[in-house]
Order: sequence, then C-alpha cells, then structure tokens
Amino acid sequence: MASVWIIGVGMTKFGKHPERPVEDLGTEAVLEAIRDAGIDPRRIEAAYCGHVFQGMVAGQRVLAQTGLAGIPLTNVEDACSSGAVAVREAALAVRAGEHDVVLALGMEHLTGRFRGALTPAEDDVETAVGMTMPAVYAMRARRHMEEFGTTRRQLALVSVKNKRNASLNPCAQFQATVSVEEVLNSRPIADPLRLYDCSPVSDGAAAAILCSDAVVRALGARKPVRLAAAALRTGEVEIGLSSMAIEPITQRTAAAAYQQAGIGPDDVDLAEVHDCFSIAEVLRVEGLGLFPVGEYPVRLERGEADIGGRLPVNPSGGLLGKGHPLGATGVAQVVELVRQLRGDAGPRQVEAAKVGLAHCRGGKAAGIEGAACTVNILVA
Repeated sequence: MASVWIIGVGMTKFGKHPERPVEDLGTEAVLEAIRDAGIDPRRIEAAYCGHVFQGMVAGQRVLAQTGLAGIPLTNVEDACSSGAVAVREAALAVRAGEHDVVLALGMEHLTGRFRGALTPAEDDVETAVGMTMPAVYAMRARRHMEEFGTTRRQLALVSVKNKRNASLNPCAQFQATVSVEEVLNSRPIADPLRLYDCSPVSDGAAAAILCSDAVVRALGARKPVRLAAAALRTGEVEIGLSSMAIEPITQRTAAAAYQQAGIGPDDVDLAEVHDCFSIAEVLRVEGLGLFPVGEYPVRLERGEADIGGRLPVNPSGGLLGKGHPLGATGVAQVVELVRQLRGDAGPRQVEAAKVGLAHCRGGKAAGIEGAACTVNILVA
C-alpha cells in the first residue's frame, strides 16, 4: 500500500466551553494543524469531519470559518469512533491517489446537549427496560472481577493513573490528580462504578493533516509520522450469551491493524485506549493483546502501564482525564501519538517511543456486539 503521513496536528483544550460554538472549536484545531504542518492551507484538497450530535453539515460550517470552503468534505458519524473513522477515510483517500493532502477533523460540543447517562440505540432491547452505558460497563466490571479476581482498588488505579497523566497535559479537561481513596469515595453511578470511574461530558476539537509520500518529499515536512494502519470493524451478530469480560470486536480490529502495519502487539511502545469507564481500559488493552487477558489489573498495580512503565497506556490522560468530546476523541488520540513519536510531549513524554496505537470503540446497535471499533497504528 502507498504510505500515508501525518504532517500537522492541532487540538483545543478539552472541557466545558458553553460560550463557544462547535464551529469555533473546530476552527481553532484546524488552524493549529495547518500551522503545525507549515503548509499553505490551499494545499488541502479534501476533508473528513467526525461528529455525533452537531447537526447537518457541521464540517462545512468549520470550512467556512477557516478559508477552506469549496473543497470536498464528508461528515462522518460512528458514535465514539467518529473521529477515528474520519482519520481512516482521509487515509484511504490518500492511499487511493484521489488526493495528496487531506484534513481529518473531529469535534463535539456536548455541554447542554443531553441530561443523564448515554444509552444504547433506541431500538435496543436493553434500552427499552432502562439500560444505560454506565450500567453496561458496571456489569462488565462485575464479570471481570468474577472471572479474573480483579479488585475494586485495581479498577480505581486506572482513574488515578489517567488523571495523573492528564495533569501533565495542558489540553486535558482535568488538571488535578486523585487518590485511590478519592475514587472509591466519589459518588456512586452504577455499582461498582463511581463518578471518577466515568468519562465526563466534554467539548473540544482535534485535527490532523494527512498527505502522500510525494508531498512529504516536496515539503521536507518536519518530523512526519507514518500512519501504518487504520482498521475498522463493526460488531458481529450476537448469538446466545457471551462473556462480558472479553472484547471480540477489539480483538478482530486489532488483528486487522497489526496485519496492515506488519507488526505485533509486542512492537507497540505506547497506546491511547478508549477508557470511557475504568473497566473499559482493562478490557481494551487485553483485547488488543498488549497485556494478557485477565492480567492487566495486576500489571497496572505494578506500574507497567505508567508513563515510565513497560507499556504506557493513555499518557494523554485518556478519556477519564483528558475528556471525551465524542467526535473529537479519535483524532485527539492521533494528535497525542504524533506528539509522542516526535518527542514533543513534554513532561509526559514516553522515552524512545517509535510505535503508537490508538483504539476507539463506539456505540451499540440491537443484535450486534458493538457498533464500531477502530485501531490506528502510527510509526515514527
């Protein structure tokens, strides 16, 4: 396959921005990515915009504010994977030779959009009887505890680690660290999950500029990072009962990404993983093959997933610490990996990082195990 490179990235500070419309957030991220790439914005030939709740032609509203109006733009919606899918679609356009320079944008303004917990799809059987996403993950936490002996304290360590990492990230929503006791004593949400086990309501945007080999050579781009794999899978039909402590959709997507990149999980130096809840990080790093199934909580306790550990997970702070503006999340993961692989991550820098992996999983539809799962692999 033709190589795809990321030459510029940008993102806003994630958090609550009630006074700023989503177009302003998207514009800020796009303009920063253009400056970072050091290119004339007229070189951008097409764009893909990931979002969930921002209404019709949201991406076009950003193009109008950035001077990019007139180029082809596709709005992408795939629940929490929307931004990651926008990156994948941009990469496919470059690989196909359709365009040489493509913008991938993810954005979301959730403040005031909804009250209460998100639910699965409206036609989902569990939704009809009151199921919410925190309840789904609470059950998954209970199942992991039952099958592998995971303790409540070990789950709390996910939030402790990620909020500690977020305190080193000026773009993160949360800048304060928390202790295990503070996690365990925070407000109950869905037993055993508490407030600090759950990702917050967030606003924000992130952008990346992707290009072809020819453009990288012509521009002499500063520290380009190669997008070695961009895999996407949807859930398979569920037949009978399955273990809630294992994620087949993550396993399948990871296998496709590793094959594309020509590497295995042992080659990964750091990972940005979709930790919408503390248990979600556990399930996903195990599903990705980064840690053995059932062993991540113990390895986490040993410090193996810390920034200075064997395989740092969510050095950005993850969704628990950095925030989770749905459509922006997948692109923000790529932004973090680019900065890490360039050596530009400051106090949260992972030493000698060469291979980074980003995982997103979004949504649920009736009858299938998950709606969308993406794995992007970047190589310095």
